[in-house]
Parts: sequence; C-alpha cells; structure tokens
Amino acid sequence: MGAMTIGPQMSSDRDVPGGRWRYVRAPRPVHFPAFEEMPETIRHLELRTALYMILKHALAETATIGSDQFVYYDPTTSRKKLAPDAFVRLGTPNRVFRVWKTWQGGAPNVAVEIVSDSDEGEEDWGQKMERYRASGIGEVVRFDPDNTEHPIRVWDHVDGDLVEREPAEDRVAECACLGLFWVAVPHPTLRQMLRLARDRAGKDLLPTPAEAAEEARDALAAELAELKKKLAEQGITAPGRTAGRREASGAVSARKKGASRGQKAPKPKR
Repeated sequence: MGAMTIGPQMSSDRDVPGGRWRYVRAPRPVHFPAFEEMPETIRHLELRTALYMILKHALAETATIGSDQFVYYDPTTSRKKLAPDAFVRLGTPNRVFRVWKTWQGGAPNVAVEIVSDSDEGEEDWGQKMERYRASGIGEVVRFDPDNTEHPIRVWDHVDGDLVEREPAEDRVAECACLGLFWVAVPHPTLRQMLRLARDRAGKDLLPTPAEAAEEARDALAAELAELKKKLAEQGITAPGRTAGRREASGAVSARKKGASRGQKAPKPKR
C-alpha cells in the first residue's frame, strides 16, 4: 500500500500548513460516546436540574453550560473523561452540544459534583480528582446535601495541581471565575440545595426560572398599582373602571325605559 495524500478532497482535524503532505496511513478517528447508562436517584436529579436551570437562566448569554455530559480532555482516547453534574465555560453564548472536548472548546472554568448514593467514598473521589487535575478545569466544587457542617468543598487549579481550600465556616464559598458565591440553602424535601448568590452573606440568591417569573409578575403588579395611585391623585379614573361604570349606567337607563313601557329591563352584567 502506497503513501496517502491529504489534499482538498480530504481533511484532518487541523489545517495542514504548506499545502499537501504525504502520509504512510490514514488517520484513525477516535469515537467519543455521548452517554453511558448510570443510575441516578430522584433527589440527585432534582438537585442537578435545579442548579443547571439557575446557571442557564443567569449565564446563557455569556457562557456555555453543561449538565451530566461527558467532558473529554485527551484527543487520543475516549477513556479520559468526566461527567460533572454541572459545568460552565465562559466566553461563548450557550448552545446545544453532545459532548465537550477541551482541545476544541477549552477546559470548563468551573465544574460541580453533587454527592449521591451511588458514590463509593473517598477512594473513588480521589481517583476522580486525579482526572479533574488532568482535565485543566479551573475550579471544582463538591456539594454534599447530607453534610450539614461543611456541605461545600472547593478545589482550585494552582500551578498544575488541584488544591482544596480550607472550608468556610458559614457554608458560603466564593466562585472566583463567576464573581459569585456558592451557598448551601436548606430545603424542605431535599435537605439542602446548592445555590449561587451575588453577595458574600449568601442572601441575594440567583433565582430559579420560576422565581424569576414570579419576581417579574410582582414587579409588574407593583408598577400598575403605582400608576393607578398617581392617576387617582390627579383625579383620573383607570380605563377599566370607567368602562364598567358606563356599562352599569346604560343598564340602569334601559331598565327605567323598560319599566315605563311595562317591560322587564335586563339586569346589569356583573
């Protein structure tokens, strides 16, 4: 078998400088699967989905957000991968993707792991941390909803190593890359939820989409109430009330005319 040529009719993963090159064999493509069958509890699903929706609602215009999708960090093998419960890559608007390849889109700025019943313990976590170190992900957050003392643990990529921070006493940890703060919030059925706050005290939470919609409705109702108040102060009746009065007045007039003719007048609409 002779040497092969990569030219206009064939393409490789990267541009070939200097025109055509001759190779002794064709490249062997690596298959990167999009999923594997893994068990997940209902609580873990709800915690993961809630965090993903919060991140997407707040950051979709400026970042790509993933959840339970493979992050591949070695183009030569599909074995070197992670599947964070949530991750964020800043710099590009959110889009739909099957898998994340760090050599194409860059390593995520932050990744989150939510502890579940299927986790095997500290030994399994240590092996996972070695993969996170190799991936180049800048910040790794581990959230344990059953740990009431230190539910949030954070590791930073420092000089090629992944180093754990000292735990915060107030259950709030800074997320430096996002300019926000991780906070564990009590929940009636899930025990604790991982949320993000704008303030160091962990009070000004980023809303869920449902909370954001409720806030928008409340803001609109407050604006309408303020407008009606200003109109009332100027002696102007709101349009809806004026129309109702005209309707009632017309019904009363019709009743009077009908009574004078011996007819039964229609009752006003309520």
